[in-house]
Amino acid sequence: MDTALWIVAWLLAVMYLVSGVGKLFLRRETIARAGSAAGWVLEFGSGTVKFIGLVEILGAAGLILPALLDIAPELVPLAALGLALVMAGAVVVRLRRREPMIALLDLAYLALCAFVAIGRA
Repeated sequence: MDTALWIVAWLLAVMYLVSGVGKLFLRRETIARAGSAAGWVLEFGSGTVKFIGLVEILGAAGLILPALLDIAPELVPLAALGLALVMAGAVVVRLRRREPMIALLDLAYLALCAFVAIGRA
């Protein structure tokens, strides 16, 4: 079980790090041109998108670093829970935009975050 938790945590961390860096450093218009699934950024202010990116980067670090360095490993489930909340918001946005298939993908990320949160609690 521990191996599965590490694998899922690393995969989520890489995904959220890449996603967060893009949101933090790219302009909203650039992100929106990446594909139809990224059009949601135009419905939010630039500051909001950058804040989401920062939360994703911090969450990615929180999934790995506390357990890896054995410094406050109880932060790992909190980071996973925080990212699960971000994904819950993403699901709501996707459903409002009538993007049910992408909402299912976001729901899968939410489930993986919940798996890490419960497994590391």
